[in-house]
Amino acid sequence: MHVVKQAALFVRTNFWIVPLALLLAWALFRFLDPAPPRTLVMTTGGESGGYHHFGLALKQRLAEEGLTLELRTSSGSVDNLERLSDGSGAVQLGLIQSGTTSLIEPQRLAGLESLGAIYHEPLWLFQKRDAGIARLSDLRGRQISVGSAGSGTWAVVRSVFNQLDGQAGEDELANGNWRQLPDSASARALHAGELDAAFFVLPVDNAMVRQLLADPDLELVNLGQTEALAARLPFLEKLSVAEGLFDLQRNIPAERTELLSPVATLVINEAFHPALASLVLQATTDVLRQGSLLDPPGSFPAATPMELELSGEAEYYHERGVPFLQRYLPFWVASIVDRYVVLLIPFIAIMLPLVKSMGPLYAWRMRARVYRWYAHLRRVDKLIHNGGIHEVLGREIDALLALEDELTRVDVPLSYAHELYSLHLHVSYMISRLRQMQQENADAGYEAPAL
Repeated sequence: MHVVKQAALFVRTNFWIVPLALLLAWALFRFLDPAPPRTLVMTTGGESGGYHHFGLALKQRLAEEGLTLELRTSSGSVDNLERLSDGSGAVQLGLIQSGTTSLIEPQRLAGLESLGAIYHEPLWLFQKRDAGIARLSDLRGRQISVGSAGSGTWAVVRSVFNQLDGQAGEDELANGNWRQLPDSASARALHAGELDAAFFVLPVDNAMVRQLLADPDLELVNLGQTEALAARLPFLEKLSVAEGLFDLQRNIPAERTELLSPVATLVINEAFHPALASLVLQATTDVLRQGSLLDPPGSFPAATPMELELSGEAEYYHERGVPFLQRYLPFWVASIVDRYVVLLIPFIAIMLPLVKSMGPLYAWRMRARVYRWYAHLRRVDKLIHNGGIHEVLGREIDALLALEDELTRVDVPLSYAHELYSLHLHVSYMISRLRQMQQENADAGYEAPAL
């Protein structure tokens, strides 16, 4: 019974730490590491384009994991960059073509990061058969389409020609040799013989690419210096296309052909919850598992080529795969456990000194139950010292007797009992001392003045 009483006393003494711990835990979960959202908004491209088709496949795969992916169609890569960098957070994820970041102000890229490349989008150069174009320098003075203004095609073409001659592209546009046409208009003009050649940036399975490859009056240009250009432009890769890869029966291309290729890239902004990176990348891996004619199975998503910095979570995924807990637990369960572990560190750091204070605080409270009575003894000592005790001897003796009686009802743990009994001895000593003084006064015929 005594143990239960002492335990209850200890709990009462330190109960203040319970609401404090609850408040601290709530603050950590509420403000330091909010749970990942269940909905993600992604900007893609035109409804008939490859970006949107990828978004639809990703949406279906993420739905299986309990994450809703809302898709927003757009006019393409530059539009996606504008949305991601506008600071509103209305979209958190988007697809861009590498090389198009040069088309927006550099300061707007500060809050953007990459999750990785997801597939190649080659820079195709188709020419009229026997037009004699073998190198980029052969395009000067020719009738060429370089993609519409602000398009991903023009961004890549401009970057490539800036490596050859900084003003070549601008000069050719100014004198009317090069024309900025959208893809469909470029294809029509090329079929009609109005152009010598045209650039396109499109994925290999695009219908327009298949039509251009199948046209007997056109041929795919086998560009020279592709390796040198890829080395100078980190957002490009050199692709080597085997003979007959696109059409074995008609042997297209007729020889091994080298292409330059930007990549479609998953880009996030500051509104994207970092915990979702591994989930999105794992779903992307599943969507792209079969690969394509130019992308071997399992080659994407990839960390390179890199135009924007990889997020920390994406870098971890590309180096080590999914986080440890997600290998054995569903994502949402693993996310909760991971957050608990992360938040436990600051929680322990704050609570440890508070918990350590419980013992000293309990000891102080127990001693305070005894030591507070010493104030009475100290006051009597001062009265004795300054000679004022004689007038209040009787009253002080009665007060000390009442104190002694009260001390018999004070309950302290056994480990502090010696301090209580020391107080008993001191009170008894003071009573004896005052009674002795009272007797000496009586013997001397001293009478205390009436109060």
